[in-house]
Amino acid sequence: MIRPTFRQSRRLFALASLAILAACSSQTPVSQQPAEPLGEFQLVHNIVVADEVQKVQPSRDVPADVWEKAMKDAVDARLGRYKGSQMYHLGIAVLGYSVAVPGVPLVLAPKSVVVVEATVWDNAKGGKINQEPRQFTVFESASPDLFIGSGITKNKDEQVANLAANVALQVEKWLRENEEWFAKRPGTEVAAQ
Repeated sequence: MIRPTFRQSRRLFALASLAILAACSSQTPVSQQPAEPLGEFQLVHNIVVADEVQKVQPSRDVPADVWEKAMKDAVDARLGRYKGSQMYHLGIAVLGYSVAVPGVPLVLAPKSVVVVEATVWDNAKGGKINQEPRQFTVFESASPDLFIGSGITKNKDEQVANLAANVALQVEKWLRENEEWFAKRPGTEVAAQ
């Protein structure tokens, strides 16, 4: 029996890891994935503000309007899939970020991060469901460039889109943890789209 050397084992491990990460990155787009109902949740207004966002150095510069569009698009793609009979609104404030700059691979490979607050509004009751905004600190997804750093392998728009998609995922998980907010009420009707 031939035993692989340490160097060969390391190479095999690295190749297997890259294959797994590549498979993860080729998933079906969120908007095409089936959505398990989230109670009677239906997203009507998706409001994102980033007018007071703070940049934490080192970071690429990302204007407020870029954050707002990316977050709005990601939330629409993830939460716009739900077609419940009750209308809800979501407000997201982008508070701060650091979008990774090019670093030194394996030595200094900075990670991108964004901090947001989210609030859910019930259309029928005309008010907030969560009185205090829920804060999320969200990092970029693991990918083949994990050890290289996304500052080298991705452009700014790709980094922001990745962070926005991860924020939308975390918000969806939070809503699922509080699914009782979206329980069926008597007399509700499907909203016209």
